[in-house]
Amino acid sequence: MADSSEQQTSRPTSRQWPLRWAAGGVGAIAVLLVAAIVVVVGNSSAPEPEPPAEPPTANTPTSEAPAPAALADDLRARQQQVSAVLQDLDREVLIGGSPTRGNPDASVVLMEFSDFQCSFCARAVPEVKSFVDGNEADVLFVYKHLPLMQIHPEAVPAALASWAAQQQGEFWAYHDALFANQDRLGEDLYVELADTLGLDVEQFNRDRASTDAQAAIARDLALAAELQLNSTPTFLIGDLLIPGAVPADFFAEALARLQAFQQRDSTETGE
Repeated sequence: MADSSEQQTSRPTSRQWPLRWAAGGVGAIAVLLVAAIVVVVGNSSAPEPEPPAEPPTANTPTSEAPAPAALADDLRARQQQVSAVLQDLDREVLIGGSPTRGNPDASVVLMEFSDFQCSFCARAVPEVKSFVDGNEADVLFVYKHLPLMQIHPEAVPAALASWAAQQQGEFWAYHDALFANQDRLGEDLYVELADTLGLDVEQFNRDRASTDAQAAIARDLALAAELQLNSTPTFLIGDLLIPGAVPADFFAEALARLQAFQQRDSTETGE
């Protein structure tokens, strides 16, 4: 797919986030979400809990994995937070200068919050690519940075390097190369990839060390904090929260349902 990381749309800035799931929409997809929730929550990277002061013994109570019902309740609470934050946000402001792929005029936006050092994010890359490539006309894919710096020391440097590559029109190639070389993240790799992709390395180094780069990552982190997102990868399709790496078919099912609701609403309102 062609690189379109810096392409900005020209829609009116007053346009609100148009991808909200109606109450019926969320209810209709609830079965799909609950069926996948154990896999979804398991396929994410989050800050690790503090280790116990003493190793557990045969008599030490151990915590069990949350039951599907508890996970579903947690997801519903998180979904409410996401919907509440997004309901009045302007689409253009929300997307901002983030890298995008797909149709800039698509009515459906898939947004990913990701970390270049997260193994589950790497696992999600081919699934997202398969879905977006197969639905280019119908979906705009937006990448947001959520470096989990508490557990991933190279997450922020990698994000800054990718932002620098974006300034020269090569975000997606750099993105793919970072995930393909995830076991080599570090200064040598960042410069090597810039050189391999034919970037102006001096400009690349200036850009990744700039306050603009830091501000771009900080904006994504602030949005994630407002949405109360703290694990990667996390996806939003419209305002539907998908917290983890899921198969392309999962995105396709969500897209089909959302398009059906949009069509129904359009018919009912006569638009």
